[in-house]
Amino acid sequence: MERILKLGLPKGSLQESTFRLFKKAGFNMSVGSRSYVPSMDDPELTGLLIRAQEMTRYVENGVIDCGLTGRDWMLDHGGKVEEVGELRYAKAGLKPVRWVVAVPNDSSIQKLKDLQGKRIATELVNYTRRYLKEKGITAEVEFSWGATEVKPPLLADAIVELTETGSSLRANNLRIVETILESTTLFICNKKAWSDPWKRSKISNIYMLLQGAISAEEKVGLKMNVSAKKLNNVIRSLPALHTPTINSLADSGWHSLEVIVDEKVVRDILPKLKEAGAEGIVEYPLNKVIA
Repeated sequence: MERILKLGLPKGSLQESTFRLFKKAGFNMSVGSRSYVPSMDDPELTGLLIRAQEMTRYVENGVIDCGLTGRDWMLDHGGKVEEVGELRYAKAGLKPVRWVVAVPNDSSIQKLKDLQGKRIATELVNYTRRYLKEKGITAEVEFSWGATEVKPPLLADAIVELTETGSSLRANNLRIVETILESTTLFICNKKAWSDPWKRSKISNIYMLLQGAISAEEKVGLKMNVSAKKLNNVIRSLPALHTPTINSLADSGWHSLEVIVDEKVVRDILPKLKEAGAEGIVEYPLNKVIA
């Protein structure tokens, strides 16, 4: 019996970063500009490009076994799926994206309660309606088909829009009133597929590799040679993820030291390592870090 896992991949803004993440995790994928079926180098996987907004529905209905979507769209749909785990990556980086209430700079709306009786445009209609209801606010929430930032003030009093940096909002002379949701990418699974031992194992392994690839994004490896008499000084200069690996070299009294560190600290610690006695320091990128 042929075993195939049907995987949904997000079409649109997350597509490029998703393909890049899978490649780092060890899965090579490619797709034509007009195709929705990517080719994969894993014979046990078949993929389909689907808009993140629709992913939960297709996973819940069993059209696909599992897929990647945003927590925002899963909450907006309200479907019953298995949440395999979180994958902290987005279009432009590793930070969560935000759904914010935004209004024109000269708007009289200053707080969330000022939305009472107002018209709001957003793609995230269901979640926004529930959120406002929980806050005791009655407003008209309309679905926006796109270009949401240009709708205030003529077509809407406010918008609920997705942002990573806020630059697009500022470019359209909008200011943020409040953040109503932070969202990251989720790996979700159909409940029936999750109960299948083979599919569950396959999905769990893919998730582990993707997590490892994300963990490696902000870390690098360092290798260096250290004399025995300076070894302790060098170790004290290392903010290590774990205890460094130390091996003896052929030259008597010398060691090879290897460690994983956060990339952002490398520029600060390299001079300290050199001063402490490290020699032949090599920095190298990582593909995966599996905890």
